[in-house]
Amino acid sequence: MLCRKAGVPTADIRGNITSHRARSTITSQLYNAKEPMTLFGLKEWLGHRTAEATAHYAKITPNTPAKAYIDVGYFARNVRTVEVLVDRDAVVSGAAANGDPWQYYDLGHGWCTYTFFEQCQHRMACARCDFYTPKVSSKGQLLEAKENLQKMLAAIPLTDDERAAVDDGQAALDQLLTRLTDIPTPAGPTLRQIGIPAQATLLPVIEINRKPTEQ
Repeated sequence: MLCRKAGVPTADIRGNITSHRARSTITSQLYNAKEPMTLFGLKEWLGHRTAEATAHYAKITPNTPAKAYIDVGYFARNVRTVEVLVDRDAVVSGAAANGDPWQYYDLGHGWCTYTFFEQCQHRMACARCDFYTPKVSSKGQLLEAKENLQKMLAAIPLTDDERAAVDDGQAALDQLLTRLTDIPTPAGPTLRQIGIPAQATLLPVIEINRKPTEQ
C-alpha cells in the first residue's frame, strides 16, 4: 500500500520491498548517523527482546569504518614534515642526473642528501654517513649561502619507535640508537663497523615538525 501511494515499484533487484526492509533501512541510517544511536537504544526503539535481533537490522555502511579509521588519526600522528632545499641549478644543468646532490633535507643540525631519505632507518638519528653534511662545516655554510635554492616541505611517515623518540624524549631515543647500531647506513657501513659508539655518532633530529594542520 505504501509503495503504491509513493508511486514506487513493490520490488527491486534485492526482492520484494517489505515493511521489514523499511525497518532495516531506517535502523541502519540511525546506526550510521553522525551522532548514532547505540545498538541497545535501537533495540528499545524497535521493540526487540534481544540485541542480537536488532543486529540483523542495523547494518554498517562502508563509510562508517572508513570515517572511524580517519577519526583515530593514526597517520596524522605518525607523520611529520621536514624542510627540503632543492638545488635548481643542479637540476637544470643535468648534474643531478649524473648523481650530484640536488635536494637537501634540513635535519636542524645538518643536511642529508640521500634521495630516499623518507625510507632511511637512520633519518631520526643521522649517522654522519657520506650523505650527511653538518651545518657548521664550510660545505654546509656554502650551501646555505647558495642562490637559486627552492624551499619545500616533505611529509615523512614515522615508525612507532621514531615517533616515541620525537615525543617521549631521551629514553626512547636511546632505544632507537641501540637498535640502529648494526643496521647499514645509506653509505653502506653500520655504526659498529664505523667503530664509534652510537651515542657519539647519531644526532637526534628533534627539529622535525608536526604537520602544519597540527601546529
